[in-house]
Amino acid sequence: MSGVGARPRIRRVDSADRPTWRSRAWPAALGTLGLLTAGLLLVGVDSMAGAVTVALVAFAASAVVLAWALIATRRQRRAYEDRLTAWAHERAAAAERLRIARDLHDLASHGLGLMTVRAASARGLEGPEGEHERARALADIEQAGHEATTELRRMLAVLRSPGDVAPLRPAATLADLPELIEGARASGVRAQLEPTDVGRVSAGVQIALCAVVREALANSARHAGPTTATVEVRREGADIVATVCDEGPAAGWVPHRGAGHGLTGLRERVAALGGLLIAREDGGGFLVTARIPDSPGRTS
Repeated sequence: MSGVGARPRIRRVDSADRPTWRSRAWPAALGTLGLLTAGLLLVGVDSMAGAVTVALVAFAASAVVLAWALIATRRQRRAYEDRLTAWAHERAAAAERLRIARDLHDLASHGLGLMTVRAASARGLEGPEGEHERARALADIEQAGHEATTELRRMLAVLRSPGDVAPLRPAATLADLPELIEGARASGVRAQLEPTDVGRVSAGVQIALCAVVREALANSARHAGPTTATVEVRREGADIVATVCDEGPAAGWVPHRGAGHGLTGLRERVAALGGLLIAREDGGGFLVTARIPDSPGRTS
């Protein structure tokens, strides 16, 4: 199963590409001093004045070599810091592009998927009942399109005015799960939420869990149509586990495949929190399980 809405390919900046600091000045300076010392030892000295002259030459040469080594090291250090800064900026930019891609996918693809499913489900109906269902489908499509457009405008406002406070929607919490269930029912999925008490859950984990439930139900609507799905969020020790399981495609349903990046994005989101997401066939249906560590009382 896959998500709707392609995520742009984003080149990752791996930590293996991090610039390394290696000064070549000091090894060169030490080699030069060694050669100088060896050369001076080979010079014959017949008088005290000659010895003083050799010592002064050795001191002056050593000072010149050490001064060169210090200057060269500073120059190399500045070049390294410039490379490190550029690497850090590139890494931060890649992470930001990935975050924006995820947000755009989460904000828009759900509404686009709902419109596609509702249009497909109402297209083949006939008679008075079909007319009524088509009218309901058009209303759902209109609402989904309006919500998707609103969220895209909000995201664009964030991108255009990074220094201003943009009217973003509130972050998703587990209290939004019933609304996600209702949205799935509007798309034809007979979704049920199993009531459980998970206690206190950190904000980041709640956002990720809502994204998992939203995407899994959207996948069920696209691939299985008017099927039955069960959603459960429970605590297992220090982990929060979310499962979404459907009963498989309804009779005669033609799957509407997406771009194939929805579950990939979920795995990345869950992995970023130290968790694991598994999506697999389960009997005749499909099961999505996300397990995220979150100790009670954790606030981050």
